[in-house]
Amino acid sequence: MTTLKEMVASAMTVELGAKEPWPDNVNLYQTYEAGQILLPDSASCLSVKAFLEMCGLKYSVVLRNNAEHMSPSGKVPFIQIGPFLISEFEPIIGFVNTKGFHLSANLDDTERAEMRAYMALVDNILVNAEHYISWCDATVLQTVTKPRYGSPYPWPLNKLVPLKKWYEETSRLKALGWSQKTLSEVCEEVQTCCQALSERLDKNNFFFGNRPTELDALVFGHLFTILTTPMPVNKLAEIVKNFDNLVHFCARIEQQYFSATEAS
Repeated sequence: MTTLKEMVASAMTVELGAKEPWPDNVNLYQTYEAGQILLPDSASCLSVKAFLEMCGLKYSVVLRNNAEHMSPSGKVPFIQIGPFLISEFEPIIGFVNTKGFHLSANLDDTERAEMRAYMALVDNILVNAEHYISWCDATVLQTVTKPRYGSPYPWPLNKLVPLKKWYEETSRLKALGWSQKTLSEVCEEVQTCCQALSERLDKNNFFFGNRPTELDALVFGHLFTILTTPMPVNKLAEIVKNFDNLVHFCARIEQQYFSATEAS
């Protein structure tokens, strides 16, 4: 949970950084995708990348095994713009908005409120489900999460650091009422979320109108990561695959915004 101190610091960063145009040397920091990054962090990083791509903004990805500890909020991704560090999806959106880039500028107040409601749905269900699978499912925890999270550290830290993180994650999920859920209950939540997203998207290319919004970036980041991340427990991916329009949406966004990046 973001503290008041972090909120004030973020607001000051946005206000100060707004005075300068978007530079060419913006860096996006994250942990290594091969062998280290976990499902929730990978999804968050891809959501931010999608948002920046949709805004047409230049950035470079910088991989650091300690990116989480470099971040002002302790979470990845974070971007560096000159002397400013801004972490996580919402604060980065706020900062980019101050530069004059607004993906949802064409929406009216009712549409914008609806968009925010769907973004909250993603945060409250998909994000928590990703954390649940990573830290509460015994198979994933032992075979994926602990080895990857402990990979930058020598023994015995490679055992102790994941244990400390497990305690933090499960305590947070317990406070939200998620750690007590069964895997079946988590899957039901994800099914409900995907059903709502699928109905809102319908046969359209984007969730609102003919242009992407912050919601499109957020949904793509999480659904695409769920679909493409190999896991010993694939329940979440199996649910998403039941919604053809969401699968096609992910493929379309990847082709439109990331095919050139991958080719280069």
